[in-house]
Amino acid sequence: MDLVNIARFVLSFVVVIGLIGGLAWVLRRYGAGRITGAAGKGRLGVVEVAAVDAKRRLVLIRRDDMEHLILLSPTSETIVETGIVSRTKGDGFADRLESAKATVEPGARNEPTL
Repeated sequence: MDLVNIARFVLSFVVVIGLIGGLAWVLRRYGAGRITGAAGKGRLGVVEVAAVDAKRRLVLIRRDDMEHLILLSPTSETIVETGIVSRTKGDGFADRLESAKATVEPGARNEPTL
């Protein structure tokens, strides 16, 4: 092999290693590898995860019908709030709005006429 081929190989190797490192940094920085909930029909599940900073996460877990808010860090775990009543389907504003729309009769709406 001549010097040009060796230089091309080394440069290609450095570029590939740089791309792999850059991808690992992006995935780590922007949330890949976060804790996720299982498909979950069981009693225990992760409802939501929010990043506080680069090392700490707030995790909302559900056990039966209760939710617990936990702060996780590399050195400790802290229970922030416990005994939160779990929201079930139909408790959200959008669900209540849809049910209210369904109960209104179609002819009773005040629609502007042209």
